[in-house]
Amino acid sequence: MTAPLLAIENVTKVFAGAVTALEGMTLALNDGDFVSLLGPSGCGKSTALRLIAGLSSPTKGRIRWREGAEGALGVVFQEPTLAPWATVFDNVWLPLRLAGVSKSDARDRVEESLSAVGLGGFSGAYPRELSGGMKMRVSIARAMVTKPRLLLMDEPFAALDEITRFKLNDDLLALHERLGCTVVFVTHSVFESVFLSTRIVVMAARPGRVIRELRVSAPTPRDDAFRTSAAYAEQCRLTSAALREAMEDA
Repeated sequence: MTAPLLAIENVTKVFAGAVTALEGMTLALNDGDFVSLLGPSGCGKSTALRLIAGLSSPTKGRIRWREGAEGALGVVFQEPTLAPWATVFDNVWLPLRLAGVSKSDARDRVEESLSAVGLGGFSGAYPRELSGGMKMRVSIARAMVTKPRLLLMDEPFAALDEITRFKLNDDLLALHERLGCTVVFVTHSVFESVFLSTRIVVMAARPGRVIRELRVSAPTPRDDAFRTSAAYAEQCRLTSAALREAMEDA
């Protein structure tokens, strides 16, 4: 049996002032998973993402990568965080440039990544010329240009209108299907978590902890027909009940 890509083992994170942001979290991330972390504000979703990314260290427990897979990750934050003075191409090139890859050597990979998110003709544009949804696409292209095994996404679509959000959900699933990477996706939305995920980890706050894990067995690719199906409605009902339980336990 193949070992998990990454294992979170009984992890607790306590911040200054004895604030326990996360307590006893255990979770295995397998190859090709799409895992949503769902829960109210303050339940430790973003803290868990930062720990996985190596931006913070656990107070207790450990996070263990499968041998040979360490560091193979990309991160998409809540805001696109693009350099306004740089073109779309240069923004996407950034992680490769930091790894010592020249602009000419990176060109094909950057253009491929932009094409994958529907921005093949925008490499010379600047962030000020893009809509909010397009900026987020650039951020996703930048995270994917290194071909990560694990993609971490912290509520990337929360500030977007519903039509744009639905479109980006569709595109993200297509990208996940094509590349086969593992995704951990933080969200407050029951509907988004059910549409995107193979597994939903429901969390409660004070202290942040895992309450339940739900599997979404609907086949992929998923589309508008799934959004209006009885199976989707029933999974949303079950997930809403689990989230309500989490909020009552807070």
